[in-house]
Amino acid sequence: MPRINLLPWRDEQRKERQVQFLIALGGATLTAILLAFLGYLMFSSMIDSQQRRNDRLRAEIKSLDKQIEEINSLETSKQNFIARMEIIEKLQRSRPEIVHVFDEIVKTLPDGTYLTGVKQTDQKFRFDGVAQSATRVSAFMRNIDASEHLKNPELQVVAADGNTGGSSFTVFADEVASGGEPAAAPAAPGRPTTLKNGGVRRGVVP
Repeated sequence: MPRINLLPWRDEQRKERQVQFLIALGGATLTAILLAFLGYLMFSSMIDSQQRRNDRLRAEIKSLDKQIEEINSLETSKQNFIARMEIIEKLQRSRPEIVHVFDEIVKTLPDGTYLTGVKQTDQKFRFDGVAQSATRVSAFMRNIDASEHLKNPELQVVAADGNTGGSSFTVFADEVASGGEPAAAPAAPGRPTTLKNGGVRRGVVP
C-alpha cells in the first residue's frame, strides 16, 4: 500500500483559511469604521440641527423679551397718562372751589377780626390774624366749623398784640371737597396761596 504525504496540502489549506480570516477581519474592521463614521456624521448633523433650533429659539425669546419690555413701557406710560389726567380733572374741579373758599373765609370772619395772612398747602389752610379779643377767635373757629367749605379748625397760637391792643392768632383748617368731607391731598405738590397784610379784613380793631 503506497503512502501519501498530506502535510503540504494541509499547510496550504491552513494558510488559505488564515488568509480568508484576515480578509474577513479586515472587512469587518472596515465595516465597523465605516459605520462609526456614518454614525458620527449622523450625530453631528443632528447636533448641528439642534443647535440651529436652539439659536432660533434664543432669537425668538430675545425678540419676545423686547416686545414684553415695550408692552411694560407702554403700560407704564398709560398709567402715568391716566394719573396726569386724574390730576388735571381734580385741578379743573377745584378751580371754582377756591373761589367759594375765599368767599367763605370772608363770611366766617366775625366783626372786630382781620387776617394778616392766609396760606394754603395742599388742602390745609393757615390763617394768621388779629382779633379784638380771644372770644372773637372762638367765634371765628365756630364759624369755620359750621362752614360748607372749611372744617376741623385747630387753634395754634393766641397772644396779646401790644401794637393793636388785640390778640394775634393762628388757626388751621381743612378744605372740604364737594362731597362734604375734607378733601384728600392731591398727588401733585400743594399750591401755596398767601395773602399779605390787609388781604382779608372784616370789622375794625379799635
